[in-house]
Amino acid sequence: MGADQALRAALVREIAESGALPDPAWREAFAAVPRHLFVPYFFVDGEEGVGRRERLWGEDPDPERRRRWLEGVYTDQPLATRIRDGELISSSSQPSLMARMLDGLAVRDGDAVLEIGAGSGYNAALLAHRLDDSLVTTVDIDPEITESARTHLSAAGAAPAVVTGDGALGCPARAPFDAVIVTCAVPSVPRAWLAQCRPGARILAPLATGLIVLRVRDEQYAQGRFLEKPAYFVPLRGTAGSEQVLRGGGLPPSVLNDALFRFVLTLTAGSLDPVEAFSLWEREGRPQRERFGVTVSGEHEWAWLDDPEGPYTWPLVPPAHRPVATAPGGS
Repeated sequence: MGADQALRAALVREIAESGALPDPAWREAFAAVPRHLFVPYFFVDGEEGVGRRERLWGEDPDPERRRRWLEGVYTDQPLATRIRDGELISSSSQPSLMARMLDGLAVRDGDAVLEIGAGSGYNAALLAHRLDDSLVTTVDIDPEITESARTHLSAAGAAPAVVTGDGALGCPARAPFDAVIVTCAVPSVPRAWLAQCRPGARILAPLATGLIVLRVRDEQYAQGRFLEKPAYFVPLRGTAGSEQVLRGGGLPPSVLNDALFRFVLTLTAGSLDPVEAFSLWEREGRPQRERFGVTVSGEHEWAWLDDPEGPYTWPLVPPAHRPVATAPGGS
């Protein structure tokens, strides 16, 4: 067994032991798809000082640096793969998070899947292995990212459709889809995705530091709840982060770094100020993510606690149209 195979097997065991790979079909996909072919190099924080990044790559003449690269590829960590003008624009997501998302997508044999955000192409390769090349489409607005993803996929012997285009518009030429998986943080759900889904399709997307899973009824309606685990994806290029900035303002100091409260704060942004959001969170017993959900109905979209028609609902206002497949955190 080669070094990469041993490291890959160890990574799969680690992810499985965390509970993120309950489906044997996904365990087999992670065991079969070589991540190192999708991450020929990545960036780590350098030792020279804050803001300096070191590039590790598989063709480095220094064997020690090559070893660090290969071991880094097969750690359960996100990897920065593309930086432009000092800004992170693409990455390979944490494998265990990818596994949880793929499991939450609940694909079945024969399902057609649309991925928003091509990243390195690794996630598309996992989907293609689990389903079939012809059933997988990945979209990204950045031609450099899509070209790189095609190269990586070809090296791994996979050939899903890789499309350069605005992810907010989906991919009408390849529709309809049975599932849509999104690998960049979005503030709301583009209606084009619903229109390109079959009735009963699933949409899984990072929103408000959580993962929302929507069941599509038709092109005008979808509804679902958040998964239990958090998910942190870098915001879209050229946009502000989705989280409100906490400045104290009457909040207990202990809550300022509470990840679950930040989720609630982000989800209610524009409707509740931080103190109101904290009061609600405390009053309802500090509810976990899975008690929250999102409903899309026609031109309206709202988040809710426990009941989509209950007393605690907050509108999610779509921003002015902007590309969504440009975010780092792609797979």
